[in-house]
Amino acid sequence: MEQLQEGYVQSVAATAGCLFIRQERDMFGMDAMLVRPSADPSGEETSFYVQLKSTTMVAPSAGAEDFSYRFNKREYMTRLAAPRRTVKAVLIVMAVPPAQADWTDAQHSHLAVKQACYWICLEGYEVPEVQKPSVKVPTANLFDAQALTTIMGKIERGEPFHD
Repeated sequence: MEQLQEGYVQSVAATAGCLFIRQERDMFGMDAMLVRPSADPSGEETSFYVQLKSTTMVAPSAGAEDFSYRFNKREYMTRLAAPRRTVKAVLIVMAVPPAQADWTDAQHSHLAVKQACYWICLEGYEVPEVQKPSVKVPTANLFDAQALTTIMGKIERGEPFHD
């Protein structure tokens, strides 16, 4: 599942003109960094960490407001919920069909990935006092090139992700 999700996020990053930089070792629970170069050659790039999670346990419905994702370790949610002054962090969850053979569908015109990724910024969230906390991920937060561009814009302008 990890390779499928990385491929998905890399494709979205490429479409948005961003770089996907995979962490070679565990960086505080973060799996990669997404970076958008500045349009100004003397400007600063914009970046944020991502924690990638995959699951076969849920099948988000476009008609539903959200779906529940349960962390395997409380520490993963704690790191995402911590206030960050510099580099922000986002959780990206991919729900995939249980049967690996159903993950993709190749056609002459395209390769379809059978499920999408969804994102949420948990900074400032209260972490429940359980070993495996859950979070509600909005289905409106489909992770695509437009969403990535919006996230980068909010970071550049110093805007919050949620109220």
